[in-house]
Amino acid sequence: MENYHLTKEGDHWNLTKEGNSRASKSFETNKEEAIKSSASYVNSHGGGSLKIHKLNGQIEEERTYPRSADPTDSPG
Repeated sequence: MENYHLTKEGDHWNLTKEGNSRASKSFETNKEEAIKSSASYVNSHGGGSLKIHKLNGQIEEERTYPRSADPTDSPG
């Protein structure tokens, strides 16, 4: 399962695959829309874990796509 990070950089939200230095996608929108678009991207690329970061860089939330791939023994 691939890991992706959604982070704010300047006036963009960037979706970056873990281990890559360049963003896979960049969104010029609000955070909610960037999350929706990122979820769609992750789903269409075989699924994975989406780590959503706060403005200060800390991880706020982690979501698994598709939802059926979410480990049942993890908290949250």
